[in-house]
Amino acid sequence: MDVELLEIRDFLATHHPFDLLPGEVLDQLPRKLSVRYFRRGTRFPPPDADTPCLYILRRGAVDLRDARGELVSKLAEGDLCPTPCHTSEAATSFSGATAEDTLAYLLPCKELDRLRREHVLFAEHFDHSVAERLRSALEVMREEPTAGAGLMTVRVHDLIGRALVRADPDTSIREAARIMTENRVSSLIITAGEQLVGMITDRDLRSRCIVAGRSYDDPVRSIMTERLQTIESDTLGFQALITMSRINVHHLPVLDHGKVVGMISTSDLVRFQSANAVYLVGDIRKAPSPEVLAQISSRVPELQVHLITGGATADQVGQAVTAVTDALTLRLLELAEEQLGPPPVPYAWLVGGSQARREQSSYSDQDNGLLYADHAKPEDEAYFERLARFVNDGLNACGYYYCPGDVMASNPKWRQPLRIWRKYFANWMERPEPMALMLSSVFFDLRALHDTEGLYEELHEYVLDLSRANRIFIAYMVANALKHRPPLGFFRNFVLISGGEHDNTLDIKHRGIVPVIDLARVYALSAGVPQINTIERLDATAGTQAVSRDGAANLKDAFQFIATLRMRHQARQIRQGKKADNYLSPDEITRLERGHLKDAFSLINTMQESLGQRYQAGRFA
Repeated sequence: MDVELLEIRDFLATHHPFDLLPGEVLDQLPRKLSVRYFRRGTRFPPPDADTPCLYILRRGAVDLRDARGELVSKLAEGDLCPTPCHTSEAATSFSGATAEDTLAYLLPCKELDRLRREHVLFAEHFDHSVAERLRSALEVMREEPTAGAGLMTVRVHDLIGRALVRADPDTSIREAARIMTENRVSSLIITAGEQLVGMITDRDLRSRCIVAGRSYDDPVRSIMTERLQTIESDTLGFQALITMSRINVHHLPVLDHGKVVGMISTSDLVRFQSANAVYLVGDIRKAPSPEVLAQISSRVPELQVHLITGGATADQVGQAVTAVTDALTLRLLELAEEQLGPPPVPYAWLVGGSQARREQSSYSDQDNGLLYADHAKPEDEAYFERLARFVNDGLNACGYYYCPGDVMASNPKWRQPLRIWRKYFANWMERPEPMALMLSSVFFDLRALHDTEGLYEELHEYVLDLSRANRIFIAYMVANALKHRPPLGFFRNFVLISGGEHDNTLDIKHRGIVPVIDLARVYALSAGVPQINTIERLDATAGTQAVSRDGAANLKDAFQFIATLRMRHQARQIRQGKKADNYLSPDEITRLERGHLKDAFSLINTMQESLGQRYQAGRFA
């Protein structure tokens, strides 16, 4: 194959859906293509085409618009242009034009049809729209395990509580005990190279060393158990539980094709069964102190793993984790009032950000504020200051770390009477400065937890009335929202972080999830709807002047897909004993998932472009 054809072959092999074709088919495909160049502003696909073809963009850009002239999609390197090759109605409902000089590969429809007949996975890409493909991908995610089936379906490799802790047979007993203490484990795997040779437990240290009078400098091989019952990593959880019960042990080494990969314990199995929101919330309500609450909250990461392993989507995980956070906050408020006495005037504890939207994962900071009645006296402020400090400190102890921007009720700025909160929102909308727009991501996503007198309801209605009538403020909000762009480069390649701790990863939260949250917030404020949760906002505004039904549905699918990938990434890290983060390596996900992720990013980018054009956001940036 000459150099030019090899270059085309390599290009196709790295772009979806051609990456689904076998290598020998890709080798022959470049000879089936023709190449055509289009100057900027050319109608696309061209009306003078002799043969109907699929257009594969090699370089350049194409804008697609609907019958009303509104931008519905931007095509770039690696994208396919809807043409007569597509049999769907949507394929013929758009008009396009090149946005810059463009080079395209042309594949005759006849050749495309042959490929679709012979290669099922390749054909599925053309049988469904981007939105349908994302919905299908979400269904696959849900169906991989059986939701809520517990140990009857979960595999042992998903129950391993931490990374493997091991030692060499010649390690001293003293050193082995130190390793176990530092890693907070009750058992230690003993390996010679990659070969499993034994195990010791806390009981072995007591009975075979201390009671037997052995020297702590003896090698650990002298007290280890050599003939071990093991279990394969793909064994079902309930079978592991039966095995432990049958042979009366509390630990089993886990093997994957003969290689030891971890340890499963009875505590792992019990924790999996009990780590659900119902158990946690029940325990929280009975907790007598912040210290006990902190112990209970340490199980929240296990809740996330449990739900993801059971097939939950990001929305379901967010609802469950937030329910636990709400319960922790309410219990801290109750404990504070028990210590400080009843409040001098009615108040509302306000939560913002992901907690307000019920979209939390197990690792979040806290965003909150306190609203109290206007008839409070100056001396009442001291009570609310102590209450706020008690709750913020308690949440931090429970793993919800202090807000880096100090957006917390312990900050006097965010602990104010109703009249001041009303003034805050009025000022932000009348003078949308950068700080006001930054705060909008927290305080325009606000929910009351404790609010006996409906103080927040009054404030929320006031804010919605103001936002609905303020088009200039919405335009500023749009410009601010467009600062968070999906990480797609020139043009269909992922833009990865370069250098540093997170080299070659995607910030999937700030570059994938936050853009949809921002769009949904703008839609909700412009339509004056009260919903706070992102999916509920998209549902409530679908078909209004804010966003079309198709646009809202597409954003929901993109949001669910990206957010679920994020939750799965974090669950993997938690299982490995790591701190969960938002930095996803493309290598973590399958080739098909990478294609779906690019589809999702493209949908978001298109919706951002459409909203930016409507509000002429460039004037307000």
